[in-house]
Amino acid sequence: MAYSLFRAFSSRNYKLYVSGQSVSLIGTWMQRTAVYWVVYVDTRSSFMLGLTMFCTQFPSFLFSLFGGVVSDKYNRYRVLIITQVASLVQAALLAILVIFTNYQVWEILLLSALLGFINAFDVPARQALVYDMVDDKNHLPNAIAINSSMVNLARLTGPALAGVALARWGAGTCFMLNAISFVAVIASLLLMRFTKPIPVMHTRNMIGELKAGFAYLRKERGLALIIIYLGSMSLLVLPFNALLPVFAKNIFKGNASTYGFLNSMIGLGAIAGTLFLASLKSHNSLKRILLFTTLVFGVGLMLFSVTGNFALASVFAVVTGFGMMAQVTLSNTIIQTTVAEDMRGRVISYYAMAFFGLQPLGALMVGSVSGSIGAPRTLFAEGIAALCLVVVFAYLMRREVWRKKVI
Repeated sequence: MAYSLFRAFSSRNYKLYVSGQSVSLIGTWMQRTAVYWVVYVDTRSSFMLGLTMFCTQFPSFLFSLFGGVVSDKYNRYRVLIITQVASLVQAALLAILVIFTNYQVWEILLLSALLGFINAFDVPARQALVYDMVDDKNHLPNAIAINSSMVNLARLTGPALAGVALARWGAGTCFMLNAISFVAVIASLLLMRFTKPIPVMHTRNMIGELKAGFAYLRKERGLALIIIYLGSMSLLVLPFNALLPVFAKNIFKGNASTYGFLNSMIGLGAIAGTLFLASLKSHNSLKRILLFTTLVFGVGLMLFSVTGNFALASVFAVVTGFGMMAQVTLSNTIIQTTVAEDMRGRVISYYAMAFFGLQPLGALMVGSVSGSIGAPRTLFAEGIAALCLVVVFAYLMRREVWRKKVI
């Protein structure tokens, strides 16, 4: 049973990757939690929370397609080392800003935008490199599920540690610890050895590569549909976490520790979701499970939004986290296991654009709407949106299967 759950660890490079990333991601979640909390405490504005998410992720939307081309056109291993070093520098600058200066909120937003730009090149390279790290490609779905479990274990521990650090030492400590945590992942990357050369292409200019990636997705309509589905969720549903500080402080009358705990409960549910995915057999219908987990996500959000009891809300946060990360991970798995090798980086860049790029637009919308109708009603509406997307895309996916049978 244990081997079944962790069979991807038979690949040395992947094991190194997980060991480094598991440390670094805790720091990443500490920084993310601290940024949102600092902005909300300083401004008391749900719109500013949405703007913070916008600044953090919109640059990924703008540049992720170029990041995908860079991942396919150049050595993605070297690209990843560069982006990790750049992320370390960004976290260090944030720590220096908060600890040693009388900072302004716009300065935090500017550095958040810098991180979004770095991630536009980091995410396609990192996701595509996972394929190269796994020796037995039959273990790839398991590797993707383990990767998501690692992210969510960090989401469980990182915000909780951030809550303690914020209350005792302030946000600067969170940013400093994040900068230090990047040493682990950089060291793990430097220890890797690849027996086969990582494929790179230099056949077209960058615009030509972008056009080729788009043409491929027009041809592979099933893949395009998954990306559109994820993009719709990112725009309408996934920005719910921008409102968590409002629930922690105003609804549940808590503090930074309360906010960290809510994030950790979502992380706990997400870990359960990814462990569930890691145990799936190869014959399971991933698209059906994708729709089911989205349904769980929507129902969890609706239940969370209508309860004023913190203990009960924590349970619903676990349910929400389960559905949220399971549907994101399944989308990634379907893409990684069906995309052509020479298009991997570019298709993943479309995935990153849909996942990271549309969330900031949704966050601006969610922040504005919650200012008018309140955070609970906004979150409830996001849950309804998830259920509607299940119905719409169940129909579209079935029609795509029917079209292929006719052809």
